[in-house]
Amino acid sequence: MTSTPSGPPRRPISPIRLGVCVSGGGTTLQNLLDRIEAGTLDARVVQVVASRGGIAAIARAEKVGLPVAVADSARQRTDLEAFSASVFDPIRESGADLVLLAGFLALVKIPDDFKGRVVNIHPGLIPSFCGKGYYGDRVHQAALDYGVKISGCTVHFASDEYDEGPIILQKTVPVLEGDDARALAARVFEAEREALPEAVALYASGRLRIEGRRVRIVSPGDEPDV
Repeated sequence: MTSTPSGPPRRPISPIRLGVCVSGGGTTLQNLLDRIEAGTLDARVVQVVASRGGIAAIARAEKVGLPVAVADSARQRTDLEAFSASVFDPIRESGADLVLLAGFLALVKIPDDFKGRVVNIHPGLIPSFCGKGYYGDRVHQAALDYGVKISGCTVHFASDEYDEGPIILQKTVPVLEGDDARALAARVFEAEREALPEAVALYASGRLRIEGRRVRIVSPGDEPDV
């Protein structure tokens, strides 16, 4: 059963403390770090969690002195509760305000204290080409095979199911004649580089309201709830 996220921030958070979950090369993590260093994202990465050992994202994080934890991947298929605890326990200890699934390919069960505080980015326009088995170039190849004329990315609050949860924002890119999955992936990633930091900033500013299946973005002048 899908768990509906709830409980967005009631007051602005500055700088917002991020827990970032990774499964691959860490390019999304690097984009966040670059923007933080440039001063265009008021945030601090306080914990990185890798879905397994030996991935490039771990070396990328350790190079800049970020704390890294490796999830108990042996439990991923046999004990989802234990696997999820190995993901969220170090994030909880770090005091993170928001968790980003930054190319994190493993399904997790979100603890009650993190509901409405976990955000995922998907390299497609949900509800198209999403769900179990749709990740990386598989998403882009499916879009090409279907013959769509636009693709893009989706940032959404995560739930206990793949690519579910209320959508925060989406960005589109054209699908061009002659595209292959790699070319389309590169264009979509440029949209992702803008979309995820934008969503983080909206969350940190207290401007997101979850209303059932929808996320309402309130204007900057609206007072946060008390």
